[in-house]
Amino acid sequence: MDKQLLVAGGGIGGLAAALAATRAGWEVRLFERAVQFSEVGAGVQLGPNAVRCLQAWGLEPALNAVAAFPQHLQVRSAMHGGVLATLALGEATVRRYGAPYATIHRADLHSLLLHAVQDHPAVQLNLGHAITQHEDTGNAVLVHVEHGQGQAKPVEGDALIGADGLWSRTRTQVWQDGSPRATGHLAYRALVPAQALPAAWRAQVTAWLGPRLHAVHYPVRRGEWMNLVVIIHGNPPQDLEHWDHAANAADLAHALEGTHPALQEVVHSVAAAGLGWRLWPLCDRAPMQSADAMARGLVALLGDAAHPMPPYLAQGAGMALEDATQLQAALALHDVEVPLRLRRYALNRWQRAARVQARSQRNGRIFHATGLVRWGRDLGLRVLGERLLDVPWLYRGDGMDAGLM
Repeated sequence: MDKQLLVAGGGIGGLAAALAATRAGWEVRLFERAVQFSEVGAGVQLGPNAVRCLQAWGLEPALNAVAAFPQHLQVRSAMHGGVLATLALGEATVRRYGAPYATIHRADLHSLLLHAVQDHPAVQLNLGHAITQHEDTGNAVLVHVEHGQGQAKPVEGDALIGADGLWSRTRTQVWQDGSPRATGHLAYRALVPAQALPAAWRAQVTAWLGPRLHAVHYPVRRGEWMNLVVIIHGNPPQDLEHWDHAANAADLAHALEGTHPALQEVVHSVAAAGLGWRLWPLCDRAPMQSADAMARGLVALLGDAAHPMPPYLAQGAGMALEDATQLQAALALHDVEVPLRLRRYALNRWQRAARVQARSQRNGRIFHATGLVRWGRDLGLRVLGERLLDVPWLYRGDGMDAGLM
């Protein structure tokens, strides 16, 4: 191991990058500003493209121990409650794409990646350490680290991966392209015991589409809990960077007035279980325009730091895992100079990630459509069904174009 990778950020993307680098024969020093590893209580959907990444790293048994594997994706009208379309998941997804569709608590995904790297002799995890700035000398990267006792001694490495999320300091220093943009969409998130919802909802992903809103719920933690997300239009909190806010359930109830009683029953299950909602103001960036948006010199971006996207294609975590897989392949090119390895990583990733960004943003407009567009959307779902819900180009990664979701 003659190369050392520095990683900014210890979330899902940062841990995946660390794991990928060790498999490419690199040593890793990861810096996480939080004093302990943790992930908020929210669910993540992993399409077969993302599950294949975990399988390749030998993490399928760990995934199977904590995830749920829904049998169907069902889309309903938030207004009249009727089924608009259904897509078979479960074994059907395995047959089509070689891997299942999984739903998982975000903390469980983070934990299984952490367990894969925390005892690895090539990985040094530094908690309570934040990279405040870096210098790319052309031959090495020098990072300046801040911790509880003040400024630490500079650390040198052969490359730096900015996996430090939506508000990435790494991106700010190198790309200087401004802050993420507020979408005007607010995500209310909650977890409830599975028994709090009718049995019919517990083994599937259910999406409710309505004018200027939609809701999704699906099982996590082996099906013992249900993750609920309701996204509405509204004014975001002033403090966008600290995205996790206490939510006012009355505001959510007001936004859902007029929706179908079955949807309102799902939403009311949170209060009935004595639990609460958290509010996430959604932000994103325009889709990337070139490989230069992901790598420059000895610095590259990964996950939300590179290509943040709204959750309307359920691919945020999946794209970070895919990034790490391609990073592994690039770092393993041991006869190639490091800047060229990072360039190869960016060239192999930017177009696909940009396409997912654009599709996610488009889906947001479709999901929340009003008037004739909403009518056409519902008709298209009723007529075309699985052809609109399936996404072969995404789940196979073969460039085929299809799908609404």
